[in-house]
Amino acid sequence: MSKSKVLFILHLPPPIHGAAMVGEFIRQSEFLNSSFDCDYINLQTSRKLTDTGRGLFNKFFRFVALYFKVISALFATRYDLCYMTLNTKGAAFYKEILIVFLLKSFRKKIVYHFHNKGVSNFSNQFINNLLYKFVFSNTQSILTSRFLYDDIKKYVQAKNVFYCPNGIPPVITPKPSVLANSKNAGRPKILFLSNMIKDKGVWILLEACQLLHKRKVDFECHFAGSWGDINETEFSQNIVAKGLSNCVISHGRKVGIEKFDLLVRSDIFALPTFNDCFPLVLLEAMQFSLPIITTYEGGIPEIVKNKENGILIPKGDIKELADKLEILILNPELCYKMGEFGKKRFDKNFTLKKFESTIGNILKHCAKE
Repeated sequence: MSKSKVLFILHLPPPIHGAAMVGEFIRQSEFLNSSFDCDYINLQTSRKLTDTGRGLFNKFFRFVALYFKVISALFATRYDLCYMTLNTKGAAFYKEILIVFLLKSFRKKIVYHFHNKGVSNFSNQFINNLLYKFVFSNTQSILTSRFLYDDIKKYVQAKNVFYCPNGIPPVITPKPSVLANSKNAGRPKILFLSNMIKDKGVWILLEACQLLHKRKVDFECHFAGSWGDINETEFSQNIVAKGLSNCVISHGRKVGIEKFDLLVRSDIFALPTFNDCFPLVLLEAMQFSLPIITTYEGGIPEIVKNKENGILIPKGDIKELADKLEILILNPELCYKMGEFGKKRFDKNFTLKKFESTIGNILKHCAKE
């Protein structure tokens, strides 16, 4: 039996963010590449995180090149399915509509895989409403969580939606009991691991650290991630201004062994994000048996079960964040129990193998339907 031909139009690094990482997992997947006849086209026109909203001249030519790559692929191959990681709003959405127009002109089956949200907020504008109707008509969609369906339900019937939680590759980590005995020597360590941008709650966490410091709670808070709309100088100045030089450390971008080392040495993971769908960093924290404090945002409640493997707080609530951090800092046994539960939950639901199997079945269904 011949394999279905699938054209993947997806985000690939650089820059590194959730959608690009998932795109790379798909491109490198032996399971998916053996199950389908795959071609890949990189949808990204930015080359680094700080390119967002900048370098329009270079981006224009990259998009023209992208457009012609898609045309060439569609003329060269009769694809059974076109998979696309479509942006849901803003300039990126308007740019990618042209790709959608091409796919529909060639009468291709389309399945979108969403790693962001915003349809429900932007559909109130007349022109956006028309564009969404065009984009979603006669297509299917993959969401990372059932908590995200409300964002597109105006345009997509439930029968045309599939759910596939993200997964990440295995990392050999010490057993939870070893971590509990080794890493808690000295001050309790909080870890923030994400891009250094305002929407991820960087300033909220820093304000919470100031509250903890004023309460004379002993801790360290480590920030690691690529500099975005918050730069290193600005962040360092705020650390000094808030009197946190002895307990807050910034590391910049950390990958590979250096990132794993930070995770192993941490006691609590904090991500007070304002805008997310299904953050991969939370899966990494669970894989390293860390209790998590994060927000009721996007598909996060699919990952973090409140008071089981972490604590969910309202977005932007500095005092609540500080209160919950203090509870975990002062209760290492609670940290251990939450971390152990999170690791079991990760192993059951969020491995890369589980992700590959689920998305593979979805793509087979969409291609054959």
